[in-house]
Amino acid sequence: MKLPILAYGDPVLRRKATSIEPDEYPNIKQLVNDMFETMYAARGVGLAAPQVGLSMRLFVIDASPFSDDEPFLTNFKKVFINACIMEESGEEWAFNEGCLSIPDIREDIYRKPTIAISYYDENWKHHEEVFSGMAARIIEHEYDHIEGKLFTDKLSPLRKRLIEKKLNDISKGIVDVDYKMKFPAAKKGR
Repeated sequence: MKLPILAYGDPVLRRKATSIEPDEYPNIKQLVNDMFETMYAARGVGLAAPQVGLSMRLFVIDASPFSDDEPFLTNFKKVFINACIMEESGEEWAFNEGCLSIPDIREDIYRKPTIAISYYDENWKHHEEVFSGMAARIIEHEYDHIEGKLFTDKLSPLRKRLIEKKLNDISKGIVDVDYKMKFPAAKKGR
């Protein structure tokens, strides 16, 4: 089932998400499937639970669209539950990022190229892994969501001011998207 994606300005996107336990969410696999379906319908490579209105430490990624540049990413589809980045290393590099909650805005964002992360998969199996390159970048972007952060937080104050009107328009629903969204400041009847 495709879920509506929350737009910029929704308070859930600014809340640090809480960890979950296996018995707390018995339908986790259905939620994961719904999140993947939602992400694919919106042509994204990652989606975090806060983006669909659930303040829990869960995100999904599928980095396979970047496999032409990084063959390792072929079939790179993962679920991260209760993730914790233990270390970020290397010299920061820029990449033009976007976000399903902030449509029509893309900006160069600097991130570390390598991360060590601890997480559980959808079967509650624990993993500690190191990821680099585009995989690390996508994970870092989604991890920010469960920490209550957005990629626009990494912009300079000047750049933020330059896109402020576009961000406000997004929160009001004044944006052209072809996937279902919820806009926090939209007028009723819109």
